[in-house]
Formats: sequence, C-alpha cells, structure tokens
Amino acid sequence: MMNDLIAHIAKANGLAEPLARQALGILLNGADRQGAPLAAAVFRTLPGTRALAARSGSETGAPTGEIARLIELTPGGRRRVVEHMFASLRNAGLDHAAASRLLPTIGSWMQDMYGIEGLGQLGALIAHDAETSAAAAARAA
Repeated sequence: MMNDLIAHIAKANGLAEPLARQALGILLNGADRQGAPLAAAVFRTLPGTRALAARSGSETGAPTGEIARLIELTPGGRRRVVEHMFASLRNAGLDHAAASRLLPTIGSWMQDMYGIEGLGQLGALIAHDAETSAAAAARAA
C-alpha cells in the first residue's frame, strides 16, 4: 500500500520513485513531530509509513527524544519543524513547485483510496495547537 502511494507521488509529480519515497518520509516525519493530523491518518492507514518517517528523521538529523518532542509541540517548536521539513525537501532536490505538489497529491490519493478527506490541505500538515491537531486527527479517523 505504501509503495502504491509512493508510485502515485512519483508519477503525479514527475519524480523518480526513490525521491518520492524520500519526500514522503520527510513530509510524514515533519507532520508527526508536530502532532499534525496527516501523520496520524497515514500511519493508521498505511503499514510501514511510521518506520519510513522515523528513518527519514534520522537521515535528515531531526531531533529525537522526549524533551525534543515536547519542545516541537510548542508554537516556536512547530515553526522550527516546518522550517526543517522544507529545508530537508530542498536538500533532497525538490524545488518549491515540487514540494507544493506533494500535499495535494497525497491528500487526493488518500481520499480516492480510503475516503479520508482533508489531508491535502496545509492545515493537515502543519499543526497549530494540540487541541486542534487532536480533534482533526480524530475526525480523519
């Protein structure tokens, strides 16, 4: 299932599959680190995506540990997660246009395949506060 999503991302965005896999991992790692609904819905639905996100975080030097995770849930921490995520996507070789197409591609695929709506919007990727994130993740379930 995860490989189908990666193939879809690659085809829809004109990327090689290894780059599409890397981009998906980076995106999911960033979403997970700040408690965004996108991560919760994808992890629950597609086996292997949590491991992909963790591996991507390790490869890009994302902070780990309980204290780092708590800091990343603060407003300033969330901003830093987003900055790190977009820098990692650029370092992987995605320009702004390619990075901006990722989220709608993932969101439309999740809606078509699993009927999960609302994941193609920026609000699904960037958590604003823990209460909003938790509520959105519950709705996505």
